[in-house]
Amino acid sequence: VHAKGKKLDSDVSLRSVALATTGFTGADLSNLLNEAAIMAARDNRPVLNMKDLNDAMMKITAGPEKRSRVMNRKDLRETAIHEAGHAVAMYHLPTQDKVLSITIVPRGQALGLTWSMPKEDSTHLTRNEMYERIVGLLGGRVAEALFLQDISTGASNDIERATKIAKKMITRLGMSDVLGPRSFGTNQGEVFLGRDFSQNPDYSDATAAKIDAEIKKLSDEAAKRAEAVLKMNKAVLDKLAEELLARETLE
Repeated sequence: VHAKGKKLDSDVSLRSVALATTGFTGADLSNLLNEAAIMAARDNRPVLNMKDLNDAMMKITAGPEKRSRVMNRKDLRETAIHEAGHAVAMYHLPTQDKVLSITIVPRGQALGLTWSMPKEDSTHLTRNEMYERIVGLLGGRVAEALFLQDISTGASNDIERATKIAKKMITRLGMSDVLGPRSFGTNQGEVFLGRDFSQNPDYSDATAAKIDAEIKKLSDEAAKRAEAVLKMNKAVLDKLAEELLARETLE
């Protein structure tokens, strides 16, 4: 509907665009096509290609490129190693989506970005899919520790997202062998005027300790899996990081 009236190159797959834009409203899709058209017009091209659409998707989901933001060589190398860690880890995880684009050009609040394309629109996730998602998220942090012998603040969002997934698996989805098929923390009382007056969890301190231990165990296992994958593919990661430093963005 929103591509009607726009000239599309033969490489454009609207099915791929649909898979990558699950949850977009009609206004979002219209904005995406308009952004892609603007990018094509800047290059004096009457036809929209797949790169225009992918760049427009990245702009809408992650923010516009911030090329005016000056980064020194040290920061660029750290970002390149970090993003290469994500990409290599995700590539070797059977359940994870195909890596579509990697960049060390800042977008929004991020210094770099590794973007993947869903294989299909899936509603349900298995335990292994969620676990490997954590592995992929920790790939950047693990790559820094392995190949820079240090860690940076660049992994803060990755760690936050990984922890949320691990916590959800343990406390909401019953994916812990120790705690079993139980849900924790759902009985928090009524919320009045935006405030929750019942701060007491619906489980004991002993259970809280078990939950913390299970979340830590899951996160530690994921980090070890990422480390094993990256060590095995060090040469590829080094090459990928060098290419990112030379070209900034890779498809």
